[in-house]
Amino acid sequence: MTESRDETSSDLPQIRAAQYVRMSTEHQRYSTENQADAIRDYAARHNCTIVRTYADEGKSGLNIDGRAGLQKLIADVTGGHADFEIVLVYDISRWGRFQDADESAYYEYLCRRAGVRVEYCAEPFDNDGSLGSDIQKMLKRKMAGEYSRDLSVKVFAGQCRLIRLGFRQGGPAGFGLRRQLVDEAGRSKALLARLEHKSIQTDRVVLVPGPQDEVEVVRRIYRSFVEDGRNEGEVAAMLNADGIRTDLGRTWTRGTVHQVLINEKYIGNNVWNRGTAALKRKRTRNEPSMWIRAEGAFLPIVDRLLFDAAQAIIRGRSARLSDADMLDVLRRLLAEHGYLSGLMIDEASGCPSSSAYRSRFGSLLRTYSLVGYAPDRDFAYVESNRRLRLLNPTVVDEVLAALRAAGASVAVDPETGILTINEEVTASLLLCRCTQTAAGSLRWLIHLDGTAPPDITIAVRMEPGEEAVRDYYLLPSLDGMAARLRLAERNEAGLDTFRFATLEALYELMRRVPLAEVA
Repeated sequence: MTESRDETSSDLPQIRAAQYVRMSTEHQRYSTENQADAIRDYAARHNCTIVRTYADEGKSGLNIDGRAGLQKLIADVTGGHADFEIVLVYDISRWGRFQDADESAYYEYLCRRAGVRVEYCAEPFDNDGSLGSDIQKMLKRKMAGEYSRDLSVKVFAGQCRLIRLGFRQGGPAGFGLRRQLVDEAGRSKALLARLEHKSIQTDRVVLVPGPQDEVEVVRRIYRSFVEDGRNEGEVAAMLNADGIRTDLGRTWTRGTVHQVLINEKYIGNNVWNRGTAALKRKRTRNEPSMWIRAEGAFLPIVDRLLFDAAQAIIRGRSARLSDADMLDVLRRLLAEHGYLSGLMIDEASGCPSSSAYRSRFGSLLRTYSLVGYAPDRDFAYVESNRRLRLLNPTVVDEVLAALRAAGASVAVDPETGILTINEEVTASLLLCRCTQTAAGSLRWLIHLDGTAPPDITIAVRMEPGEEAVRDYYLLPSLDGMAARLRLAERNEAGLDTFRFATLEALYELMRRVPLAEVA
């Protein structure tokens, strides 16, 4: 008689097993502890001794990137270092909700090819290679991937609903505005400081007017532009001459003034979904027809007629120019500098904005081609660095918030940007641009401070295009470490030890290990 799945015999030899557990946040039954309990019960019934545990806590199951536990498991198995014969997993979804079901099957195949089988303890079938089990696995994998897609749709719908109700979804308030915390009934609770976030899930955030002096500066920008006829560059020069700084403490530029003039939040409108980055895909710019908006959601600080007049002036500047005229302006800019970038266009006096070129010709790259300019690797870093400068304050805020959420006290040196954590450890934050080799491989170059290095460097590896964070490297200051590190997509074990896919993983280490020990 064939032994059933739940029958055991004390006479059978013990099977050495590893367990893989992964926690996501959608349901308590999937906590790593509950998974481990179910796996232990399964092991006890099937003569298995668990000798190794691989865990990924709070990790997305969409792909293997950032899941150090699963990566280590696969590496041990394929590298011949596995001291076990079987891998026990709670169910198909804990192995991963991969968007491509073949990816899930591929990792299982790698284990099987190395002589290590994968068993799903909570599934109603044996993973024995039979036609029935293969069909059920395929269906389960498809269902797991579809769950993630369905969840993404539901989350997006919920965010759209909150936007239409007038609640702010992420991002700093901007100059002249502040974030107001409200409860589920809409009652005001407190103003949120720059690095503060809501702590209760049912609380919401709305925008409110900031300090009166900032509000007056915003109105002054609009009046100077509309009534006095000054362009953005002239307005920026006026503000800088008066010693006024942006909300980030920087000098004003033509571009920063332009952003104030075109942002609808100053007339109380809530606009969202200008860009999309669904399910790990590259972020794309959405057409205005896809934007989610709620008009009159916040108390305006700029009169609607004044705002509309500013938009009419901005549109009129490019509307008065024919396609040929706009391209001629760009050709002169190219002749002057030898290359073009969105930052250069936005900062150039007398030149339509980069958004005007995108709107008129479809994209900046197409615009460049019309004036005979082909961006190459020599100048690609200029646009990349512009994006990094724009993104840097947001990333810094996120890291500071994560450190403080972990219970750390953090002070920032306004001159150097060096962080002092818990009054004993210094750290610097570096955003690392992604480049591509001739063979198509991705590389990140990290420049460490060799003169007065901090105790820790938090290197933030950006995705290609600098529109999203890929992961974080925590690099202690060590004797003999090169001042320039070149990281690949996969690195040696010593560096991968300090790699974290998310801020949550980074500050989880900080909860468990004092930073002074890491340094």
